[in-house]
Amino acid sequence: MNPPITFESLREANHQRHQEWANGNDLPLSFRGVELAGEVGEACNELKKLERTRLGLVGGKTDLTGLQEELADVLICVDLIAMDLGIDLASAVQDKFNATSEKYDLSTRL
Repeated sequence: MNPPITFESLREANHQRHQEWANGNDLPLSFRGVELAGEVGEACNELKKLERTRLGLVGGKTDLTGLQEELADVLICVDLIAMDLGIDLASAVQDKFNATSEKYDLSTRL
């Protein structure tokens, strides 16, 4: 069984795979943005199919596997963008989560 991932382990794996996949070459930010948009679109398409079932429409599905995979792709792409720009994603998520809780006077914090 694999150990649980962390933001740090995802970053390390993304960095290593980027070295293999792109031969260490930098990719333009526009490529990363289009890549992310594509993955978000694929996740939305999976959501649409799940909603079809909930609404009683034809062409729906109940299996969450596709959505699970697409959401994972979205997270991977987000980390690749953060990696390319030197953003500490764990800190950014924590800061934003806590700021939103504070804004709406909610007690839950990371």
